[in-house]
Amino acid sequence: MTDSPAPAHLPHDLVTAVDHVGVAVPDLDAALDFYRESLGWVNHHEEVNEEQGVREAMVGPADAPAGAALVQLLAPLDEGSTIAAFLDKRGPGLQQYAVRVRDLDALMAHLARVGTRVLYPEPKAGTAGSRINFIHPRDAGGVLLELVEPAR
Repeated sequence: MTDSPAPAHLPHDLVTAVDHVGVAVPDLDAALDFYRESLGWVNHHEEVNEEQGVREAMVGPADAPAGAALVQLLAPLDEGSTIAAFLDKRGPGLQQYAVRVRDLDALMAHLARVGTRVLYPEPKAGTAGSRINFIHPRDAGGVLLELVEPAR
């Protein structure tokens, strides 16, 4: 019997929770009105991310506990944003889902070791000062999977 290295396993301590589900919308204000009027949800956070070309809001129940998964509404800032391209190709709807991670750099290194592609060589700025990257949809069963390391 030969000694072979142990197979690489996902470092479970790095991926902690579902963070949010991203929904592409053509009109952020109209989408906010829908969630407020239909479900009684509130806007927990809103910002413009120039680098990503979006105006975004994180919505959910008013009494959602800290760290609860939310719905992220994403509206394009202009026709050149990736969300505008998504809306043109697929229309409004589920654009991505995100998991919360403790150490994005360590997880990216692990993904590289096991041959899983990410979209960016270095993390980008995300919502509320977070750091983000995405696993390529071809490696995640056809779904855009966002990796979110919250701001400290």
